[in-house]
Amino acid sequence: MDRKNEAVAMDLLLEDFDPTAVVAEPLPTVVTSDVNCDLIGKLAEDLKSSLEKPMVLGRNVHTTCLAVTEPEANDEFTGDKDAYMASVLARYRKTLVERTKHHLGYPYNLDFDYGALTQLQHFSINNLGDPFIESNYGVHSRQFEVGVLDWFARLWEIEKSDYWGYITNCGTEGNLHGVLVGREVFPDGILYASRESHYSIFKAARMYRMECVKVDCLISGEIDCKDFRAKLVLNKDKPAIINVNIGTTVKGAVDDLDLVIQTLEECGFKQDRFYIHCDGALFGLMMPFVKRAPKVTFKKPIGSVSVSGHKFVGCPMPCGVQITRLEHINALSRNVEYLASRDATIMGSRNGHAPIFLWYTLNKKGYKGFQKEVQKCLRNAHYLKDRLRDAGISAMLNELSSTVVFERPKDEEFVRRWQLACQGNIAHVVVMPSVNIDKLDDFLNELVEKRSTWYNDEKVQPPCIAADVGTENCACGQHK
Repeated sequence: MDRKNEAVAMDLLLEDFDPTAVVAEPLPTVVTSDVNCDLIGKLAEDLKSSLEKPMVLGRNVHTTCLAVTEPEANDEFTGDKDAYMASVLARYRKTLVERTKHHLGYPYNLDFDYGALTQLQHFSINNLGDPFIESNYGVHSRQFEVGVLDWFARLWEIEKSDYWGYITNCGTEGNLHGVLVGREVFPDGILYASRESHYSIFKAARMYRMECVKVDCLISGEIDCKDFRAKLVLNKDKPAIINVNIGTTVKGAVDDLDLVIQTLEECGFKQDRFYIHCDGALFGLMMPFVKRAPKVTFKKPIGSVSVSGHKFVGCPMPCGVQITRLEHINALSRNVEYLASRDATIMGSRNGHAPIFLWYTLNKKGYKGFQKEVQKCLRNAHYLKDRLRDAGISAMLNELSSTVVFERPKDEEFVRRWQLACQGNIAHVVVMPSVNIDKLDDFLNELVEKRSTWYNDEKVQPPCIAADVGTENCACGQHK
């Protein structure tokens, strides 16, 4: 990466992070696009047929199976079944090692070592019920869970006495819970979410039978507050429940929280008539360490924040953190005599090992450790974007993101090999702490080599993705 781009990447990083400091920040300027709207509209129409092509599902759906078989009568003496299972697991481990080497499209941090926690695998740890209330079940890790929640409460600036939260079983559960709290606070509220919100938000709307309004996005993937304003005005008689993306799934775009709040207030929605859930699945933990990023804090009128624990943190099993205001949770809470506790979670039983993994990592890395990892991710993301562009490949990187968007590879075998996430004519690489320069170079070299065979015929050209990334980022024949 050249000096100029390195300077840009480094300028985004906070020199010193103080989780207790509160800095007064002006409202960020409205993001506008330089892309000609008429041109984009035409390009969108031209690409409509290709964008609607059938989704490519995995080839191995229901075609492979490791059957469960009954042990032989004399197996207790021969040990044949144990030997067989050991060989299966050994081969499976080799598969995991190989697939991990080619893992770029999904936001999981694979750089971790939890060897110290293997001593706990012999215990069935279940954090059922409320994390802050003891239950009859004694094999739990609530003390670790509350410690993790307190850490995130400090990060998002809410007092211990003012918040409630729990460790979820996945990021989707955090979104389901956040939207549910909003629905309970405003039973007749309308859910607003940008079109690039995670699919779990729209799943929540279907599950809860909520009226849901999809809001348009800018080219960057950020919510278009002009369209948000227009749709709010049409429903001024009903409260608003808003999902704000702290990093969208495909483009890594960060919705402008301050502008969303400003738009609500200008449309006549006072704080007692709206509820904001912040979906920070990946970037919710990265953003506090990035300059000019909109600040997520409960000092602003938000209702809840959720992040995934298996993404930037690097937990080996899916999990997440959900925090909301204590004043909202009573509407959800129910006393459960069977547990001698109360419950306000989505799932009843919860993985008691996950809080220990999170607690271990937070203690080991701390704020400074996460700051260094964010710095590494942003640098490597700029490196990837620059090399793609140098190779004549359309690519985009949002300023506050480590998600590099580029043209979808023509060969689905290549997509599967590198486990890329695709949508229409675009794919992305999510640069995580476990993604180093060597891995990116291997991917880039293979992509460039393959691409020379995909497009060696002048009749076959790379797709135009200006409608997805903007003309300035598109390197197709029309725009390069």
